[in-house]
Amino acid sequence: MPTHSQTQTAVLGALSIRPMTGYAVRENVQNVLGHFWSESFGQIYPTLAELEREGLVERQRSEHPRSSPFAPTAEGLTRLRELLSEPPQPSRPRNGLLLRLFFGRQLGVEACRQLITDARAQAETQLAQLVAEREQLTRDASLRDAAPYILITILAGEYGARASIAWADDALATLDELVAS
Repeated sequence: MPTHSQTQTAVLGALSIRPMTGYAVRENVQNVLGHFWSESFGQIYPTLAELEREGLVERQRSEHPRSSPFAPTAEGLTRLRELLSEPPQPSRPRNGLLLRLFFGRQLGVEACRQLITDARAQAETQLAQLVAEREQLTRDASLRDAAPYILITILAGEYGARASIAWADDALATLDELVAS
């Protein structure tokens, strides 16, 4: 699936949950999907315009035409199901932290320790945010039908954050052993 189609998938998917403005789509992608997916304003707005031209989304009436929410059309929901049925596009990971740690001999133990400690703190923050999202999800009646599916991705994020915390603890212990030897 080309990157363009993945952007369409993210935008149509967000709109399938509830109608949103372009800004709200971006916020939703950033705040809700952010632990596993990202899109920029530069990708979202052209995609919305293209989806509108193709009749896959339509603007809903609003007092402010520049902030009209978009909703998927029946054709848009069909397109979303087609996109979701395609195999996911593999992506190569790019992890700046691991790149730095791989060459950590050049940085030294204390700099590596700080990088790992910072990563651990970020994982703790992410875990707390995901737990809060999960709790909020259970209280949002408007998401009742989508909640089990959203919960699956939140749980993946929670497991990932817990794994990052455990990795950081092991990595710090490895550095401690290095210093002790």
